[in-house]
Amino acid sequence: MNWGVFEGLLSGVNKYSTAFSRIWLSLVFIFRLLVYLVAAERVWSDDHKDFDCNTRQPGCTNVCFDHFFPISHIRLWALQLILVTCPSFLVLMHVAYREAKEQRLREASGDNYRCIYPDPGKKRGGLWWTYLFSLIFKASVDVVFLYIFYRFYRNYTLPRVVKCELPPCPNVVDCFISRPTEKNIFTLFMVVTACVCIVLSLIEAAYLIGKR
Repeated sequence: MNWGVFEGLLSGVNKYSTAFSRIWLSLVFIFRLLVYLVAAERVWSDDHKDFDCNTRQPGCTNVCFDHFFPISHIRLWALQLILVTCPSFLVLMHVAYREAKEQRLREASGDNYRCIYPDPGKKRGGLWWTYLFSLIFKASVDVVFLYIFYRFYRNYTLPRVVKCELPPCPNVVDCFISRPTEKNIFTLFMVVTACVCIVLSLIEAAYLIGKR
C-alpha cells in the first residue's frame, strides 16, 4: 500500500471537514482500522481451524461452523470499514470537480473570466448536500451493520460451547469456539466505537443543518 497517497487523501479529507468529522476520521482510522489490521485479524485467523466438535463424523464440523458463523466477523468489518469511509472521499472528489471546473472556465474565458467558486471547499450549494449525504450515509452504514451483527450473533457475544444437531451430525454434539472471551472483547470494542461514530455523524449533521 502506498502510504504517501493514503496520507494525501486523509489530509484532503481533513482539509474540507468540520471538527466533528476530524474526530470521526481519527476514531475510524486509529480505533477501528488499526485495531482491525493489527489485532482483530489475528484473533479470528484460527476460527475455523480450531472450531472443535466432539465427533469424528465427516462434514459435521463444517456444517456446524457454517451454521453458527454464517459470515465471518472479519469480512463483515472489512466491508463495513470500506463502505463507511467512501463518503468522505466523495466530498473530496466533489471539491476536486469544482476546482477542475474553475480551471476549465479560466482557460476558456481568458480576460472575461468570472470566478464561480471563490472557495471550492466551502460547503454551499451542491457540496453542502454532498457533505450532508455523506454524514447520513456513514451513520446508516454503521446502523445497518450493527443490526446485521445483532441478527447473526445475539447480544454481539459468542458462547463458549454451542450445541449442534444438523445433518450429517449423528446426534446433538458440543462444539467449542476458539478464544471466545478474546473475540467477545474485540467485538464489543468495535460495536462501541461504531456507536460513537454514529453519534458523531448525527451531531455533525445537526450542526451542519443548524448552521445553514
